[in-house]
Amino acid sequence: MLILLFLIFHWYISLFFQTFFLHRYASHRMFKMNKFTEKICFFLTFISQGTSFLNPAAYALMHRDHHKYSDTVDDPHSPQSFTSKIKFNLKTFNEYRKYINKINASDIKSSDLPRWELIEKLSDSWITRISFAIIYTSVYIIYSPSFWYFLLLPIHFFMGPIHGFIVNWYGHKVGYRNFNLSDNSRNTLFIDFLMLGELYQNNHHKSPNNPDFSIKWFEVDFGYLILFFLKKLRIIK
Repeated sequence: MLILLFLIFHWYISLFFQTFFLHRYASHRMFKMNKFTEKICFFLTFISQGTSFLNPAAYALMHRDHHKYSDTVDDPHSPQSFTSKIKFNLKTFNEYRKYINKINASDIKSSDLPRWELIEKLSDSWITRISFAIIYTSVYIIYSPSFWYFLLLPIHFFMGPIHGFIVNWYGHKVGYRNFNLSDNSRNTLFIDFLMLGELYQNNHHKSPNNPDFSIKWFEVDFGYLILFFLKKLRIIK
C-alpha cells in the first residue's frame, strides 16, 4: 500500500509542476509570480520530476512551436505522422534535445523564459539522474511487499515524458471535440482527473492563453482550481 501511495504522490506532484510551472507559466504566461516564487517553483519542479526533469525554457519554446505548427510537419511533437508510440516518443525526445542545444548555444536570458543555469546543468547530469533513480529504488527496496512492485519503477524514472506522451498522443488522437479547429486536438476525458486538465486539448488549442481548460459544464480542470486557490493566497497574480 505504501508503494502505491508513493507512486500516486509522485505522479500528481510531478504532474502539478508540469502543468502549473512548465505549461501554464513558462510556456503561456497565464499568470505572474515574483522572481523569488519563480525560483522556488523552478526548484520544486526539479525535485518533483527528478530523473525526468524537463528544462523549463526548452519546454516552453518547444510547446510554443507545438501551438504555432499544431499537427503539421513542423510540429515538434504531433502524433499524426506516427502509428508507433515508440517512434513518436523518440521523435519527441530528439526534438527536445534540439531545443536544449538551442538555448545552450544562444545563451537565452529573456525575461519571458524562466532560467536557472545551476539547476539546468545539475539536472542534465547523469550523476543527478542516477541519484534520483537510486532514491526511488531505495524506497521500493524498503517498502515493496513483493518483487513485482519493482515493475512500477520505470514510471518514476520517466515520469515527465510519460505525462507528455499521454497528453500529446491521446489528446490529439482520442476523444471528442468542442471546436472544429484546423488541428486534430481532442478532449480525451469528460472529467480529467488523470492529467489535471491537460487532456482538454481541444479546448486549450481553441484558447491557448485561457488558464481554465474546461468549457462544458461537466468538464473540470483541476489544475485551474489549484491556480484559483494560489491566486487567493496571493502566491500568483
